[in-house]
Amino acid sequence: EGSMASSTSPDARHEGQAPMAMRRSMSFKDNKDLARHKFLWNLMSQYKGMNKEEIQQDIVRHIEYTLGRTRMDFSPFHAFQGTAHSLRDRLIERFNDTHQQFSQAGCRRVYYLSLEFLVGRLMRNAIFNLGIKDQYAEALDEFGYSLEELYEMEKDPALGNGGLGRLAACFMDSMATLNLPAWGYGLRYVYGMFEQRIRNGEQFEVPDTWLTKGNPWEIERLDVQYTVRFYGHVVQRNDENDGFHFVWEGGESVQAVAYDVPIPGHNTKNCLNIRLWGARPSREFDLESFNKGDYIGAIHEKQSSETITQVLYPNDNSYNGKELRLKQQYFLVAATLADIIRRHKFSNAPMSTIHEVMAVQLNDTHPTLAVVELMRILVDEEGFDWDSAWEITRKCFNYTNHTVLPEALEKWPVTMLQSLLPRHMMIIYEINQRFLAFVAEKWPENVDVLETLSIIEEGYDKRVRMANLAIVGSSHVNGVAAIHTEIIKSKVFKIFYQLWPEKFVNVTNGVTPRRWICQANADLAELLSQCMGSDGWIDDMPSLQQILSREDDKDLQERFAQVKYAKKVKMAEYLKQAYGIEVDPTTMFDMQIKRIHEYKRQLLNVLGIMHRYIKLKSMTPEERAGVVRKTCFFAGKAAPGYYMAKRIIHLINSAAEVMNNDPQTAHYLQLHFVPNYNVSLAEVMIPASDLSQHISTAGMEASGTSNMKFAMNSGLIVGTLDGANVEIKEEIGDDNIFIFGLQAHEVEPARMALKYKGTIIDQRFKEVLKAIEDGMFGDGSKFTKIVESMHRQNDFYCVAEDFPDYLDTMNRIDEAYANQPLWRKKMINTTCRMGKFSSDNSILKYAQEIWNVHECRLQQEE
Repeated sequence: EGSMASSTSPDARHEGQAPMAMRRSMSFKDNKDLARHKFLWNLMSQYKGMNKEEIQQDIVRHIEYTLGRTRMDFSPFHAFQGTAHSLRDRLIERFNDTHQQFSQAGCRRVYYLSLEFLVGRLMRNAIFNLGIKDQYAEALDEFGYSLEELYEMEKDPALGNGGLGRLAACFMDSMATLNLPAWGYGLRYVYGMFEQRIRNGEQFEVPDTWLTKGNPWEIERLDVQYTVRFYGHVVQRNDENDGFHFVWEGGESVQAVAYDVPIPGHNTKNCLNIRLWGARPSREFDLESFNKGDYIGAIHEKQSSETITQVLYPNDNSYNGKELRLKQQYFLVAATLADIIRRHKFSNAPMSTIHEVMAVQLNDTHPTLAVVELMRILVDEEGFDWDSAWEITRKCFNYTNHTVLPEALEKWPVTMLQSLLPRHMMIIYEINQRFLAFVAEKWPENVDVLETLSIIEEGYDKRVRMANLAIVGSSHVNGVAAIHTEIIKSKVFKIFYQLWPEKFVNVTNGVTPRRWICQANADLAELLSQCMGSDGWIDDMPSLQQILSREDDKDLQERFAQVKYAKKVKMAEYLKQAYGIEVDPTTMFDMQIKRIHEYKRQLLNVLGIMHRYIKLKSMTPEERAGVVRKTCFFAGKAAPGYYMAKRIIHLINSAAEVMNNDPQTAHYLQLHFVPNYNVSLAEVMIPASDLSQHISTAGMEASGTSNMKFAMNSGLIVGTLDGANVEIKEEIGDDNIFIFGLQAHEVEPARMALKYKGTIIDQRFKEVLKAIEDGMFGDGSKFTKIVESMHRQNDFYCVAEDFPDYLDTMNRIDEAYANQPLWRKKMINTTCRMGKFSSDNSILKYAQEIWNVHECRLQQEE
């Protein structure tokens, strides 16, 4: 079954004989074999204890026997590792029993495929979800360590980049908490995407060496390996019954090795797993080449193979970079499907029923080759006819779309696919041919429809449209916010929606309150529990609306304000210690922290800050004294090959250098770019925000999830009517969110008006651009491309059009912030009305409307 230790049944963690379920599920050669299993069963019959003494014994045991340290020679980091291993022991027990329960129940399972799982630090999460914080704190205190001290020693796993990966992590937490039978599958990146550093105001990238000191949470599964093939050729072989079949032969092979990371649920004994694949060579070392003196050649296969899982999203500005990305995607799906099929066959069920017991969720187009790989397995290896194989395949998969940006809808060159995966390209052509025949029958005479829906994009350089393949090969297609789903139905995939309206579903994204309130903001969680009379709201966030009857309570408003100020002080202390940045927590903290991209419009934000600075410079000292003091923060990474995003980072840092050192204005306005944004940094910054900016060009953000995290932590939002902002506005009310700018249906007419000079450009906008060109914020020649991108004919993201309304809205925010009782009331409303955006709600909708899976809870005798 693929559990992480000898299989045990969920009701076996107590003294006594193995239950009948165990006897029925296992076969024994003879009485001696049965006696051996009974003996082992009884040895493993107890869960590890949760009291202080047993926890201490386990920590010390790992320090001495796992880490090889003496009783007088271990450092704080060894204490962290010993503590992590002791926690992992407890997670493994639950994982094994949980998945044995799934197997015995024969339940339908979810397999969540994602190139990213941005899980964040795992120690705090494990301790919280297991409900043993006090026991571990007490145990460590006698060793002379605090939990908080050990938390800070953990390095963030570099397994993701942005919202896509963090969403996957939140979903795994919710699936575990809701007792759903599920597995996550991804890749084990050795160096992640990159570690961001700032030098002379510019981003440069270094490897994220998160595995240098090992990863105590993962279990290396050398017994779970699969061979993945690349390149080679396809041969046709005759069958005995005068038919034929295809065989994919030759080429290169790589081993996929499993690494398991247990994910505990909250308030349950269920524990799920993310299985990450690491790449290893099929042949570790070429002794023949070595003996000939070719020392580099002797390890060439090892280096080439391991490259596949070295880096997340390798730069695809070159052919080799593109091919490596494609290799990563196929490596993930080939290993995952081999694992799923092995598990299915282990149950002695026929392959014809696999769609009845599995629901595969494709998190964006990255894992779409899974559709083709399953067809290859069913037709070439299992002997299914095409129609039967396609019916099974289509019922197995569901596709989540995360973008409306054309450049983000993946397309792979046909020539590359033919070279790397020759059999798969043949299957894609066959899928496309049959699909287009179906479309032509439905809409004869309409050639344009065939061209739009075709999986193959014709042209000089033919390409495979992965989104089209995902839609054709899936039972359901979902958007991730109401407005996003409407856009993909009415624009992006309009004809597909007309063809299959029943396929399209909306599931608005969510985030887990366990991490984003309880762990990131324990003071707020405690306050909410006091108001509610219990902590039951953690798994039932909509119930927080009961607190709204006290929204005018001055004492409650003051307590919310105290929690916020404490988090601002904590963030200020962190920034000073980590980066030498000094900030004043009595100022308004205004944040935009997310991946750097033109459509997210960090540029609009920094231009607004520049305008504020110019305005402050023109004021008298008396006028400045009446201004709301503000500290503005940016954080986020730019893709290594994204020139404009990197220029934007440079502009922000250049402006910050000027503003922060201006004796006239620095007391009233500061600007900081905080480097190397990750989950742990977000857990410090998000609870400290007074205001967060979610200001993408309307219609271009699929959902966003940072907006949800900020709002849950009583940070107010300024934003456009885009992504999840639309639904957040509906939930928390117009009075508690600051909306500005064009709406999605107004963007294209505005672009045309700008281009053909039908719009008057705001004088304040012109003034800021001129200040950049004139060198007020550093060498203007370095930002020429940025300025040119906002000229009439180039302003695709409508920065100029939205600038006046943005400035007016920021003035409204200043007025609201100056009225602190009103602002605090807004804070209470914002937090307590965010229940819809718990990832628990999202997962329940997936389970009911897409996956058709049900709770399978691990029962435990006390």
